[in-house]
Amino acid sequence: MIRTETELASMRKAGRVTAEMLAACREAVRPGVSTADLDRVAREVLERRGARSNFLGYHGFPAVICASRNNVIVHGIPNEEEILHEGDIISIDAGAIVEGYHGDAAITVAVGSVPKRVERLIEVTEQSLVAGIREMVAGNHLHDIGRAVEQIAVAAHLGVIRDYVGHGIGTQMHEPPNVPNYWPGRAGPKLRVHEVYAVEPMFTLGGEDTVVLPDGWGVVTADGTWAAHFEHTIAITDSGPEVFTVLDDIS
Repeated sequence: MIRTETELASMRKAGRVTAEMLAACREAVRPGVSTADLDRVAREVLERRGARSNFLGYHGFPAVICASRNNVIVHGIPNEEEILHEGDIISIDAGAIVEGYHGDAAITVAVGSVPKRVERLIEVTEQSLVAGIREMVAGNHLHDIGRAVEQIAVAAHLGVIRDYVGHGIGTQMHEPPNVPNYWPGRAGPKLRVHEVYAVEPMFTLGGEDTVVLPDGWGVVTADGTWAAHFEHTIAITDSGPEVFTVLDDIS
């Protein structure tokens, strides 16, 4: 969907609140903190900014962030018993609604020191998001994004999650079309100015197969290897991609 300037202005606001949620959570990550603590930190930002959560209550989801630790790829439910320990990694996915429009973003954070290969997993996954964003230029094709993401993973010998993908975003958190993190064999539609997408690569230290936990939400790697996840909400503009879910534009 092509967004008006007024809609884009609202989405910028939602994106900035989302970025503030993630920045506050990143600051709070340390050994001894529970994932429920991180959820409370994010709620405080929403309340302070007068924004609504687009996660809370979504198909019954009980929190304002997803907190996915180590081998949990996405959709982990925050809880009081899940405590962060030195050497863990935690993926935090957050979103906000402002003036009826959505922002959606994710980061992966190391808890203290982690092994080099885990540090590299985090770094490369974030690099792939930047590579995908660079393809978000009017006239390019939708699946140029996924091809750029996948190329980074292949070069680093990391697994690419295929079961969960990016998406359009606007008045709903998840809107068509899907934005795969891989080349699906066709170019897809051309990208147009004022379209907005959430791009979210997820890489693993092993394979791409996934398993949903008994709670019906958390998704783990089938082989038990650790995973990283990064996401931004990005608009296509006349001057190139504009990242909404940052405190300062990175594009």
